[in-house]
Amino acid sequence: MEPLQNFEKCCIHSITLKRWSIEEQIDRLANAGVKGITLWRQSVEGKNFADIRERIHKAGLTTVSYCRGGFFPGITPVDRQKSIDENKKIIDEAAALGAPLVVLVCGSLPNQNLIDSRKQIIVGIEQLLPYAEKCGVKLGIEPLHPMYAGDRSAINTLAQSNEICALLNHPFLGVALDVFHVWWEPGLEAQIQECARLKALFAFHVCDWKTEMSDMLNDRGLMGEGCIPIHQIRGWVEAAGFNGFNEVEIFSHRYWNQEPELFLDLILKSYQQHT
Repeated sequence: MEPLQNFEKCCIHSITLKRWSIEEQIDRLANAGVKGITLWRQSVEGKNFADIRERIHKAGLTTVSYCRGGFFPGITPVDRQKSIDENKKIIDEAAALGAPLVVLVCGSLPNQNLIDSRKQIIVGIEQLLPYAEKCGVKLGIEPLHPMYAGDRSAINTLAQSNEICALLNHPFLGVALDVFHVWWEPGLEAQIQECARLKALFAFHVCDWKTEMSDMLNDRGLMGEGCIPIHQIRGWVEAAGFNGFNEVEIFSHRYWNQEPELFLDLILKSYQQHT
């Protein structure tokens, strides 16, 4: 796998550098030569979306995606309808920001079995797709590691995500593939090929899995800091035809407690050396 020579395909999620305002993030990324940004809702809350969109454009950045929608399961029909309504609002926000993709963390409930939650996820996505298409915003299922199956997502493998994409068979539905969540999956290379065959490989996220995490959500590693074979997985993704951004998405109290200038510098070095 050829090393990355520049940051032309580097995208950084706004939650990763959340100590900076979204305006400062845009300016800092542009100055560093990074070409992409994925916006998180909390980063733009209360902002003028037209102004943010224009600032991103003037900085020469691409808005890669918008995080996050999903959370479809609900005990009652009223709960599930609230989720659909909220997701439509998220799609509207993405369209206003110029984001072509909404990443879906599909949801799960600790007081409901996974089979029912998975059925509700499929129904929810199916209900949402016509509105997404009308708005010109695609939906990307992000399978989450099984350790999150209890309360964050009942979709835990790329194989499951591919099955949903094949079942619903819609050009606006695909997958946001995060190495943190799927690196362990048996047959991953074949599933990546299948995802590409379905024309559903919409996004590729990178970070690393530390074997001794202090927090199962907020202690991700920089690329090269853990055990994920990122070079190999990127090779599989690119061999399957993916030509999009490599999106750096790191939740880490350890790094958030550092000065963001230092964190960004570490991200850029690890991106080139280990992605």
